Amino acid sequence: MIVLIPAYEPAASLETVVDGIFAADPDVEVIVVDDGGGPAYAATFARIAAHGATVLRHERNRGKGAALKTGLDHVLAVHPGDDVVTADADGQHTVGDILRVAEGLREDAAAGTSTLILGCRAFSGKVPVRSRAGNAMARAVFRLAAGWRLSDTQTGLRGIPAEHIEFMLDQQGDRFEYEQNVLLRCRSAGVQTREIPIETVYLEGNASSHFRPLADSARIALPLLLFAGSSLIAFLVDTIALLLLTAATGALVPSIVAARLLSASVNFAVNRRVVFRGATRASTGGGGMPGQALRYAVLAVALLASNVVWLEALTGFGVPLLVAKIATEAVLFVTSYGVQRSFVFRTPATAAPLAELGSGAGARHRNPIAPTARMDSDKYTFGRNT
Repeated sequence: MIVLIPAYEPAASLETVVDGIFAADPDVEVIVVDDGGGPAYAATFARIAAHGATVLRHERNRGKGAALKTGLDHVLAVHPGDDVVTADADGQHTVGDILRVAEGLREDAAAGTSTLILGCRAFSGKVPVRSRAGNAMARAVFRLAAGWRLSDTQTGLRGIPAEHIEFMLDQQGDRFEYEQNVLLRCRSAGVQTREIPIETVYLEGNASSHFRPLADSARIALPLLLFAGSSLIAFLVDTIALLLLTAATGALVPSIVAARLLSASVNFAVNRRVVFRGATRASTGGGGMPGQALRYAVLAVALLASNVVWLEALTGFGVPLLVAKIATEAVLFVTSYGVQRSFVFRTPATAAPLAELGSGAGARHRNPIAPTARMDSDKYTFGRNT
């Protein structure tokens, strides 16, 4: 069992947590990734290494997502087949909760199941305003984007079965958005999740946390915002074409079909090149662009049928065409996003075998957007004392 802790300018609580893990379970391997803390924190990481942890270093700050990927890459290379528990460096996760998640992984393995375990906080009691607001915002964005509810989308305490590590490495993002990107992909990739309750702990008002509610929530929401922009463009094209064609021909249904064909072509091109470009780059299956176009066509037909039914029904009840159009598009927006993300522009659910990925610490990261620091030189690693 591996405990992986990404750390950027950590407080003294990190040493306490590492020591507590070793005291409670000497068989656990602890890996700490120094995410570019610099000389000011070198002594802290040296003490952690002296206590028995393996310390990996980034020469500069790359972000939490990149630090997690560096640690997971190291696990694949040095501890293949081991499950991983990730925890935060700011003291929010108690030793007891970390070990409970580890025990959950062992229980799942004994039962023959493979589940991503999420240690979720209740956010009740004395919770800092920044943390309460940030997590509420993240939960709302996640529910809208993913279509399923999760009580704590920002939890860094996660139990990762060994067979899911490649899946984790394939996900986009170098900073706080990475962990939510993982959750957004779970359903489409067939990765099951389960929650276990943990303590809600904030030391000194959560002063050591580097989560920025507005900036990092914006990063998290970026795919949804891009999709909204793409949908707005398609909506404008569709609406203008519909109004012009209806005025010219007086035939509602043919005008709907023609307008939707035009707007769908625009929407597919924008979504493929901008909104879901990471999935397009990563995808090696599904027929490439022809496969994506076919899946998009299936979705477009389904949405078109729904559009026709709703517009005819609403206008039949006397609702003005423009109002009916806006109401219909609002209903179909969320459905379209979820289907395009998980079906049309899906990425492979399983990773390629290691033999196909080459050697070297950076070789397993196939996502060009989120490379991690190479760990080829000994100067980046403190070995564990045994």
